[in-house]
Amino acid sequence: MDPGDPAGDPAAGERHRMGRDPLLLLQALQTLWSTRERKQLREEAWRGFAALDDPLAGLLDMLESCRGQRGEGPSLAAWISHQLQCWLQAQPCPSLAQHSLRLKQLQARAVKVLTESPPSLAAPLASIFQLQDADRSCLLAHVHRLHHEGRFREAATLGATLKLQSELGVEKMSIPLLLQDKVALVERYVAGFPDLQRRLLVLMDSWCQPGFDIKDVARRYPEVTSLSLEKLSPKALSRQVLRLQERYGVAPALCPNAAIQQRLAALRHLCHKRFVEKSLSQENWTDHVQGLVGQSPWLQEQLSQLLVSHSDPVTAAQCAMELLLPEERLPAAVAVELRRFRLQGRATEADSRLEVKDMKDRYYQLPIPRENVHLLASWEDLTRHEGALLQCHQVVGVDVEWTPVFVAGGRPRPSLLQVAVEGHVFLLDVLALSQPPTGQGAQAFSRLVAQLLSDPSITKLGYGMVGDLQKLGTSCPALAHVEKQILGGMDLLLVHRQMRVASVPAPAVDRARELRGLSLLVQQVLGTALDKTQQLSNWDRRPLCEEQVIYAAADAYCLLEVHQALCREPARFHLSEDLAGSRRPRHRERPGARKPPGLQKASAPAAPRQVPVAVAVSEGAAPQIPARAFRVVCDNMLQGLARSLRCLGVDARMLGNGEDHRRAAELRAQVGAGRCLSVDCSLKAQQQAKAVLKHFNVRVTHADIFSRCQTQSFEERAEGWGMGHPEKPRLGLSTPSGPQACNCDQYLKVSRDMMKQLMWLSSHQEGPRSSGDEATQSQAVQEPGPAPDAAPEGCTYDRPCRWLQMADLRAETPDMLADGTRLQLAGVPVGVLRTPGLRCFYCCTGCGKVFWDGSHLGRVATHFRDMLESAPSPCEPSPAPSPASSPF
Repeated sequence: MDPGDPAGDPAAGERHRMGRDPLLLLQALQTLWSTRERKQLREEAWRGFAALDDPLAGLLDMLESCRGQRGEGPSLAAWISHQLQCWLQAQPCPSLAQHSLRLKQLQARAVKVLTESPPSLAAPLASIFQLQDADRSCLLAHVHRLHHEGRFREAATLGATLKLQSELGVEKMSIPLLLQDKVALVERYVAGFPDLQRRLLVLMDSWCQPGFDIKDVARRYPEVTSLSLEKLSPKALSRQVLRLQERYGVAPALCPNAAIQQRLAALRHLCHKRFVEKSLSQENWTDHVQGLVGQSPWLQEQLSQLLVSHSDPVTAAQCAMELLLPEERLPAAVAVELRRFRLQGRATEADSRLEVKDMKDRYYQLPIPRENVHLLASWEDLTRHEGALLQCHQVVGVDVEWTPVFVAGGRPRPSLLQVAVEGHVFLLDVLALSQPPTGQGAQAFSRLVAQLLSDPSITKLGYGMVGDLQKLGTSCPALAHVEKQILGGMDLLLVHRQMRVASVPAPAVDRARELRGLSLLVQQVLGTALDKTQQLSNWDRRPLCEEQVIYAAADAYCLLEVHQALCREPARFHLSEDLAGSRRPRHRERPGARKPPGLQKASAPAAPRQVPVAVAVSEGAAPQIPARAFRVVCDNMLQGLARSLRCLGVDARMLGNGEDHRRAAELRAQVGAGRCLSVDCSLKAQQQAKAVLKHFNVRVTHADIFSRCQTQSFEERAEGWGMGHPEKPRLGLSTPSGPQACNCDQYLKVSRDMMKQLMWLSSHQEGPRSSGDEATQSQAVQEPGPAPDAAPEGCTYDRPCRWLQMADLRAETPDMLADGTRLQLAGVPVGVLRTPGLRCFYCCTGCGKVFWDGSHLGRVATHFRDMLESAPSPCEPSPAPSPASSPF
């Protein structure tokens, strides 16, 4: 019942007719308020609102009565106001007509109450009494009074609630809040007012101009306490301005000072890269600096100071001459050196060139001939080299280059995609191939990249691979979110982090030029660092210079050599045997966000039991392996993979929970090279199965589906590993230490009539039987029914197996095969025997499990449609029943 409906309560109806005193209602609510019985309090309030002759006037009576009270009074007043607001919204009757005399009278009272009440009453009163349409002069006067009293937060909040921003302005209300670092409140204040947003940006940008001192503003507001002037430094403030500029969609020309501050920050960064880290070539440094400084006299002066602080006068003068800096902008010592260089007619660059050559000799060198570095800039180039790029079962290094962006609003776009294979590097010109977006080159490029990344048989190496690939979508919309499609990816960044966790000592390097990232990894593994001086070069420039080409090729090819070194000596770097626990890239996401396929958090190096491994053995060395000749051992983290492979006829064995997980590594040593595969446990079992079958070139036909017994014991369902017959090892690698799945591929076909007899005999077999009973049973099984050459009509799943004969059963126990395997007849529901069209059953000779035609075959065939060969299937067309197991 609605607590505001008096129809269900006679007493409430009487009060409604007589009208209820709002002060008595307030008294009752105050009593309940002290008990904290919120449900009862709400019901009483709603009944009281319904009983009032005029709920709006009654609310004002109650609020006026609460004025001057301390403690609980204001809180109760705010609660009552909010509850009346909710009650009015639930009523079918319309509110007071706008501009009516009665409403104006109530608004006048409400404004007076508002001016004497806490801020928490502003929102409900504004809604109930439509104060946005009330006399604004009183409201404005109240807001101005709050502001004059130094209650800046209350003034701004009330002004925004009452929609008074246009009359109040932005400068007066925002400056005190900005001085207190209340930017979020200022943003809420100007929300929905584009003109105020632009004025706010102009104000904040004016504080970013060179030479501006924010303390001058603070001195005009002595009443502002808790100043946070450090948050208003030009650097910090310019970031806020540029953020709001992008959020509000304002033209950059409106905020020139913030842009200059951003360029100054970029100049400082570039000078650090060039003169401290020495990771940026002089040519690339000059290229970027010229674009940032332009003709700005102030930036020219700042750059001159940076040059002096980072180098000697001679080097500063060389840079000034290359950058064409005006002499009057330079310090005296630098200007003297610059004049000397001009008199000589050239800068002394010989020493610097020699220094560069000596430095390059200390860095990693590309180990392949220059002619093996191929630049692909057209769809014809892609077609010509597609076979080498997409060759199955190879390892490739992947990297992306882009021109850095140092100005606001810029988004780096990829310029080059490098793919390194053994002996060759392919540089895919993204700029040329992606234009026009719907052209033949763009389509061929998108198709090739998607195919390369989604092929699980190709191992893709990268360093921070996800971040690189995310940028491809900016140039090629068809590759948006391509990082989520990676299968077979190995991020060496995570391997590097594990090496650090394992306390691999870093090489002794100059602290001023401390190596990091991929350069440090190459130093630690290969002994020489990777030269990164071209990393921040202009990759949009065409043609690329020779230094850029060599750098791009080395950046990708070093991944192959690092991977090979880690695989040769993993113990040296405290890594697992096959890097399986190190290979999965970590996708940066908020907690709870879904991880993309193929990208999973790396396992800790000290936890080898988290390393999923599949060791495969095939009979013979044929290029293509029949499914039933393929044998595989799986780590127990790959339980789903083992079951999926067994479903397709593969002889799959799974390590038990009690076995040491290093057993997988031992098995790897017993098989030939290339017979071990690290499986990505972030994939679903069916995806893992497809990756394994494709990697080992396994041929699967419809006849292979359910050709092996899928029986799982209670232990397997509860513990997650296979049952089986330890006395019948089927792999030849080792005897299972615990129960395993049956895995048998030998069945006997049983007609429905014979199954009825066997089930009847099994259900009536109790204790020792007389000779008469034995005779009866013997007679019952002596007529097993016909054994035709073909399956009975209507049996859609016809396994190539023989029919059950009398000789296959023990005479004294007709539910047991001659080899001692008992048929699991109790698992066959009686109702199955009445299934129309069902003519036969299948019994596993290994465990005695009984199967019959069901719907599993159609589902499995659908899931693995792309893996099945077009050989004639025993259950075509669809949806053919399958030997679905009976409930255990």
